[in-house]
Amino acid sequence: MHRTQVYLTNEERNGLSAITKQTGKSQSQLIREAIDFFISQSQPANRKASLQKAKGLWAKRHDLPDFKKLRKELDRDK
Repeated sequence: MHRTQVYLTNEERNGLSAITKQTGKSQSQLIREAIDFFISQSQPANRKASLQKAKGLWAKRHDLPDFKKLRKELDRDK
């Protein structure tokens, strides 16, 4: 492993500290996990696979608004 120094805002530091208390994981471990997740989501093949898995996710939901109607309402403002 390589040592890397990172500057965090107070908000980032406080949020990270809260997560370490909730999970029992070290800050370093959480940062490595976040970086691994970011890298995996940034890879074109993984992004495509994620999108394919999400296809049809809302197909059987009936509690969603009518998106065509919403788009038309928003388009009227232009």
